[in-house]
Amino acid sequence: MSHNLRILHITSPQDACRELITIGADPRGVQRMSSKMQQLNLKLEKVSAPAANILKQQMLSLGGDAAVARGVINFSQTSSDLSLMGSIKQLSLLPAKLTSQPFGLKQIGREIKGVLAEIDHPDFCLELRSRTLSLGERTHIMGVVNVTPDSFSDGGQYLDPQKAIKRTWEMAEEGADIIDIGGESSRPGSDPVGLDEELKRVMPVIEEIAPKIGVPLSIDTYKSEVARRALDGGAEIINDISALNFDPQMTELIARRDAPVILMHMRGTPKDMQKDLHYHSLISEVLAYLRESITRAEVAGVNSKKIIIDPGIGFGKSAEDSLRIIRNLSEFKVLGKPILLGTSRKSFIGKILNAEVEERLGGGIASAVAGIISGANIVRVHEVKEAKKAVLLTDAIRFADR
Repeated sequence: MSHNLRILHITSPQDACRELITIGADPRGVQRMSSKMQQLNLKLEKVSAPAANILKQQMLSLGGDAAVARGVINFSQTSSDLSLMGSIKQLSLLPAKLTSQPFGLKQIGREIKGVLAEIDHPDFCLELRSRTLSLGERTHIMGVVNVTPDSFSDGGQYLDPQKAIKRTWEMAEEGADIIDIGGESSRPGSDPVGLDEELKRVMPVIEEIAPKIGVPLSIDTYKSEVARRALDGGAEIINDISALNFDPQMTELIARRDAPVILMHMRGTPKDMQKDLHYHSLISEVLAYLRESITRAEVAGVNSKKIIIDPGIGFGKSAEDSLRIIRNLSEFKVLGKPILLGTSRKSFIGKILNAEVEERLGGGIASAVAGIISGANIVRVHEVKEAKKAVLLTDAIRFADR
């Protein structure tokens, strides 16, 4: 007789509890057993050899395991990256076993405890001036309007403020949740735009549309003065491709105005970001950059609940790197922030599909869907109407049993 053996797809506490309830498990044991059904692999970098050995021993004592470099066992090397393997239950018990241990293990325990608290974040409530966006309930769509003559995707199409205003209204009607207004191209090799010119491009659009549209506007800029004027004009979010690195006054402005901010990973500047595409460890380096940017912002007074992260697809990355980031986007959940993903019309799609910019819609939709499944809370797109349909269906699949 066949017992219809199957592999369970358990990715959240809700999945685990639902399966246990379906089986008919004792209600008192559902919560306790659900943490045993979720498996995790946590990676730590540059752990001292003594600490790595203790971590391995402690994980084995809990019924899990840890992978360390071979040289750590006989102390022929002084440190090692380390992978912890176990259930949520086993890993949640580990920090308590490290509190009295030497070699910095108490701090490692605190880091593990913090990560476990962040990985299953059911909801992110982003407080804006005019409304609250519940980013965990569904995927939100950010529409892109470039008021520029040279953007790679739509350069010159909306340089006329009236055309940009018209397109902004269209995006709102098509279902955009946020609309991102930018006055400086960040395409590879682009030159910076002067302050006056950037203001001349974006402010007529923001000032005309913000009081009327009913959809929050984001200003895509790394200049604090542009951000300040945009906020005064009605914009509610700052999208900074430099993660607050280009203008030292931007952080102070955001903290003082309590504005939500998007911190994006980029190596170098748009002018030179594609010159050096080598990473020793891609995800680790992008993650470390974003973690450092978050910490710096929070220390300076930026509201921790108003930070969004963006791994920066195509910004200082090869096509292959962009694919790896999308596939592994869930790893960025450890930062405990909403994730924005922008893939629309980008060059990695053109490389894979051998398609010019105007022929990349299908690839943009496919990459956005993959990103949503991997953990994106917001997708940044040019074609809102088409993206809206894909997002609705993707969310329906994701939440089918909830």
